[in-house]
Amino acid sequence: MVHLSSDGASDLKILIAGASGGIGRYLADRLCLKHQVYGTFHTHQPESDRPYSLSKVNITREEDVSSWVQEVCCPEDDLALIYCVGANYNCVMHKSDAGKWREVIETNLIGVQHTLRHLLPKMRERHFGRIVLLSSVVPQMGVPGTSAYAASKSAMWGLGKAVAIENAKYGITINTINLGYFDIGMIQDVPVQTLESIIAQIPCGKLGNPSNIVSAVNFLIDSDYTTGSQINLNGGLR
Repeated sequence: MVHLSSDGASDLKILIAGASGGIGRYLADRLCLKHQVYGTFHTHQPESDRPYSLSKVNITREEDVSSWVQEVCCPEDDLALIYCVGANYNCVMHKSDAGKWREVIETNLIGVQHTLRHLLPKMRERHFGRIVLLSSVVPQMGVPGTSAYAASKSAMWGLGKAVAIENAKYGITINTINLGYFDIGMIQDVPVQTLESIIAQIPCGKLGNPSNIVSAVNFLIDSDYTTGSQINLNGGLR
């Protein structure tokens, strides 16, 4: 359970990898109302007036990640990580470029390894930690042209299961949220005809409100008995 101070504020420090735009920014903007939030950005320079700390970090470079963790974390901190970083490369497999494929894996998966390797010792020392990985409905559905993205996002499921078992006795939980299509971020650049086709496939008949993601994250942060699990937040897609 997350503890509150006498003024009702949370003592939890939340680290958001990928907080500069889309879902990451949405989460940071709302979670900072109750928690301390420290986020990363890489290519998209954020505005300077955000009410939380942002650091430029290349998540694929372990030295960058190590420096960020050391900069924002103190030994007495109770920590939570939300991994929102995501890269995509659309191409059918037989025409795919190995370098671009590797970039997606390094960003979406190896970046998780870098981050956990430097955060888990601190969480284990405190006997407390919350880790939320944002995955996707895409590998569940099987979408042509998304092999790199699907491989990286589905790998989070196995990673989460293993890390959950390794750290359960240390008060650390790790869970994955498999996101469908939400009314935020890159979806806003999708052509109208394509968007209509996407919505037609969603049993709920609409794009998701991102407030649902905040609710799911809050549940996982507050729960000390949910670990190694997946939440499918996708309007019924399969």
